[in-house]
Amino acid sequence: MYTPEQRARRDATPWTLVQAILAPLQFLVFLISLSLVAYYLTTGKGYEVATASILIKTFLLYTIMITGSIWEKVVFDEWLFVEAFFWEDVFSMLVLALQTLYVVALLKGWWTPEQQVYIAVAAYGTYLVNAAQFLWKLRVARLEGKKNEAGSQSGQMSPSMTAPGTNWAGQQS
Repeated sequence: MYTPEQRARRDATPWTLVQAILAPLQFLVFLISLSLVAYYLTTGKGYEVATASILIKTFLLYTIMITGSIWEKVVFDEWLFVEAFFWEDVFSMLVLALQTLYVVALLKGWWTPEQQVYIAVAAYGTYLVNAAQFLWKLRVARLEGKKNEAGSQSGQMSPSMTAPGTNWAGQQS
């Protein structure tokens, strides 16, 4: 997933810490918002609080997307859609599009409040896929890091270190 140089840049940049803080914060806001949205959709009450929570989630999404693209630029020298995170970035864009559609619909008064909230529900479903992708990549990176540490201790290099760029979209060959 990372060349030795990319791993060094990843470990040295403060943007890694920013992402490490924002990702769980965004997930916590997502869980709170999801419960408020579910309450609104089941009872018809709490629309204003659900709306505020969706807007906060959207703000955090934009924040993590901007800082994440900066992180990718620092680590991989590309703003987005680097090979190792291609599909995560694709799903992030889909989440961003749906969240943006929700905000535009809210501001323009398109559709009913319930229909607007269902747009957020669709965004939240896509976000769950994206969060799962993120967790999978985090696990792969940790396993790769342990493998690289073990390889460097025995004087061997892992295949991913000797042949960077041989996988498409972060898929293992």
